[in-house]
Amino acid sequence: MCIGIPMQVIESGFGHALCEGMGQRREVDTLLVGEQPPGTWLLVFLDSAREVLTPEDARRIGQAVQAVDRIMQQGGGALPDNSLDALFADLVDRDPPKPESLLAHERAQQRKGD
Repeated sequence: MCIGIPMQVIESGFGHALCEGMGQRREVDTLLVGEQPPGTWLLVFLDSAREVLTPEDARRIGQAVQAVDRIMQQGGGALPDNSLDALFADLVDRDPPKPESLLAHERAQQRKGD
């Protein structure tokens, strides 16, 4: 499985950029997103930038990757506490707790069962 990680441009050149993120520094192909100025956040898959991110999106994606890493360190088992809640605060603290599209789907499934 390939997981995209948020990385910030440190130096940029034609078709590539030196990026840092998630404790790594990599030379990243930027042909799909174009040349980006230093400070720009990119979503990187296999050393290739696929999307330009807002700083907020980069933070949320980085937290989700950290959560997956914690779960993997536990061997895929449940964590003993709610330590992942802080990494998904945008989902845990939302109102309604599920997106409207999912709520609508659940209501439609319930109507089918009635």
